[in-house]
Amino acid sequence: MAMWDRVKDQAKAFQQSQGTRPGGGQHGNPGPGQSGGRAPGSSSGGSKAQLLGLLKSQLASAKAELKSGAYRDASMAMCALVAAADGYVEPAERQRVEELIVSNEVLQNFPPDQLRKRFNEHVDQLTANFEAGKARALQDIAKASKKPVEARAVVQTGMVVAGADGTFEASEQQAVREACAALGISPAEFGV
Repeated sequence: MAMWDRVKDQAKAFQQSQGTRPGGGQHGNPGPGQSGGRAPGSSSGGSKAQLLGLLKSQLASAKAELKSGAYRDASMAMCALVAAADGYVEPAERQRVEELIVSNEVLQNFPPDQLRKRFNEHVDQLTANFEAGKARALQDIAKASKKPVEARAVVQTGMVVAGADGTFEASEQQAVREACAALGISPAEFGV
């Protein structure tokens, strides 16, 4: 639980530092003065759901900038890496992640068949030979490293997919750390 709280704090700080606090219609995003900074555990309870909501709103606020092939390829590699983090992907899990991908607001910038194709190619490579598949996925992930907004969005996309089942496994956290390394981002920014 503590990790989710930490990620949430960092996501909030990141959002404030980016100046992308969502405007109209968004609720519950206190300014810096209101809570006096970090109040550990104060907002537990729904913190995983809140974190996912926060990551999604950060992605949505950058949607207009996330239209490149580099972001598309890197985020599909990221989703596959997270889905296969434990070394295998059950058909039901593959289908669930595919549905998350094609229904993701930001990823709707791309045709669903392109997304499915790239995601499944990576999953197939990861399940056939995990180490070789991971090397290939990390190469695609690194494509997004040139633009900080895309690089962060790739990690956020992976975390939204990883956390959608309500858990964030150690193997998934490791996949996020490796992606951060490929992108030149500190994993601490995402609490992993």
